[in-house]
Amino acid sequence: MTILKRFGLVIFLILAVVGWVFLPWSGALGLAVLLTLWLLLSRRGGQARSVAGVGISTLPQRLGSSAVIVVGIAGVVGVLVALLAMAEGYAETLKRSGSLDTAIVLRGASAAEVSSQLSRNDIVLISQAPGVARSDKGEPLVSAETVVAANLPVKGGGKDEEGSVQFRGVGDEAFLVRPQVKVIEGRRFQPGLRELMVGKGAARQFSGLVVGQDVRLGNQVWKVVGIFSSGDAMESELWADATILADAFRRGSSRNSVTVRLTGPEAMAGFKESLTSNPQLKVDATTTLDFFAKQSESMSKTLRIIGTVVGAIMAVGAVFGALNTMFAAVATRAREIATLRAIGFPGLPVVVAVMLETMLLAALGGLIGGVVAFLLFNGHSASTMAAGSVGKLSFELKVSGQLLWEGLKWALAIGFIGGLFPAVRAASVPVTTALREL
Repeated sequence: MTILKRFGLVIFLILAVVGWVFLPWSGALGLAVLLTLWLLLSRRGGQARSVAGVGISTLPQRLGSSAVIVVGIAGVVGVLVALLAMAEGYAETLKRSGSLDTAIVLRGASAAEVSSQLSRNDIVLISQAPGVARSDKGEPLVSAETVVAANLPVKGGGKDEEGSVQFRGVGDEAFLVRPQVKVIEGRRFQPGLRELMVGKGAARQFSGLVVGQDVRLGNQVWKVVGIFSSGDAMESELWADATILADAFRRGSSRNSVTVRLTGPEAMAGFKESLTSNPQLKVDATTTLDFFAKQSESMSKTLRIIGTVVGAIMAVGAVFGALNTMFAAVATRAREIATLRAIGFPGLPVVVAVMLETMLLAALGGLIGGVVAFLLFNGHSASTMAAGSVGKLSFELKVSGQLLWEGLKWALAIGFIGGLFPAVRAASVPVTTALREL
């Protein structure tokens, strides 16, 4: 190929890969349908189908070299999907922690609960705001909460290895504001006593969080009386009576945040307006859905960047493996391809045939990698430091359909890059030169 042709091929390759990255699954399905119609209905498509059929039929004879492409791409997709599943699971866990009909109120300009402080007067004014739902007894569904950090031994760690856990002080209102919190073992803590309820995620991460056992938090001993499940980020926390916790950690009558159940999603605008327009208050209010989505944004983005970078590095190796394999495959079929071209087959069917063979192997590798990642990592428990929080966040990796599609797109992109240059070379080598090579 001339320098100009090579340059044009590189430009085409870049544009094709960039377009493919942003293509939704519906667009890919449309391309597949158009390609199928071209192969079935056009003369050149029929020629490409014939050449591809011959090449694919010889794959068992080239099992070793073909496996290089499949295994390499499967490894890339498996690692990529597993890493992205961390970001997906992390974001999904925090997203489930919020809703549009609950709001969280923090001190103005506070980015997280631990950096916020609300006085008793603030809490009273917040509970009197319009839009606050009320219980059957007519009491506002408002949960004023204290959040502190505590250290506990990590399961499976060394003798002195400890991790930070989020310790939340709540009252009975917290269970009305968050009805998803269910005791699955033991009972609730009793007000006025140093008793703990622990989330099942925290019980999985830390030693000693067993019903009936005493644990030391700060300079006091607390008794574990129950384990709860909520299906969200709260499962990574310890819960206790807010007054007892505030006294133990010298927080006085102030609280870090107020979580409010609203009469409905439409009440949020009026509720927020009443707080921001009150000169006695300097607070920020947002739905819990938006609050937790923002909390997960930074960590999810970091995990996705790590997954993409690692996947890209591995993809480079897979591309070179595909290039070597396909160049070798084209070289062994040089006489066959030259003969086809000599009897009237144009270059386009040859290019498409070689590309179909490579893309088939790439798709197989992508499917294998995606299935392995799903079987090994979907639902797998993990933990990390929660962004904007003070303790470990326990979550489950989530291999969603969207992630599997992203993995398959990567696989096909690798196959496209690895097959394009050998395919173009096969179609551009002069017939007489190709016949003399063997």
